[in-house]
Amino acid sequence: MNSVTCQISISLDGFVAGPNRSLENPLGEGGMRLHEWVFATAAWRRQHGGEGGEPNPDSEIAAEAVANVGAYIMGRRMFGGGDGAWDPAWRGWWGEDPPFHVPVFVLTHHPREPLPLQGGTTFTFVTDGIESALEQARSAAGDKDVTIAGGAAAVQQYLAAGLLDELYLHIVPVVLGAGERLLENVGDPRLEPIKVVASPTVTHIKYRVVN
Repeated sequence: MNSVTCQISISLDGFVAGPNRSLENPLGEGGMRLHEWVFATAAWRRQHGGEGGEPNPDSEIAAEAVANVGAYIMGRRMFGGGDGAWDPAWRGWWGEDPPFHVPVFVLTHHPREPLPLQGGTTFTFVTDGIESALEQARSAAGDKDVTIAGGAAAVQQYLAAGLLDELYLHIVPVVLGAGERLLENVGDPRLEPIKVVASPTVTHIKYRVVN
């Protein structure tokens, strides 16, 4: 069976987004600092249709994170568009050619027709819970992995339910002080570190979740 994974950047004090998130500032105050390490890598720029970047250990991690992904699951806030009923004009943060290139399942309380975009990305909106989203994502992924893309609430739900197999934290030496904390309301999961890679900008720790 395919694995259910998550890889996410996190501050030293445990936040994956800063305070005061909004449509204009989806990562909150200071939240963009958590991702500067990956923006500089050659792998991330290739994934987003760009050129250049650093071919360093961080780039190898960025490439590894997407190498075997067959489907993604994300929360409503990560897809964006505000709360409540959908505005059909909202098509995500990423334009008409999102960087996923595989099916993406969005957790939401509000129905919406699937949204096919360029490059193999189709957003499917799931209203009947995390287990249904996972079942659909596994079917779409085939032999490849399913990745929980975020945000914090989506990761928390899968971790608390014992449905996450692997958690890959990219720990950035930044203190945000407030915002969306990742490891809240997740019970007492047992995490075994299976890989550690350190660079001048970020420390990557991959954990196996022992369910």
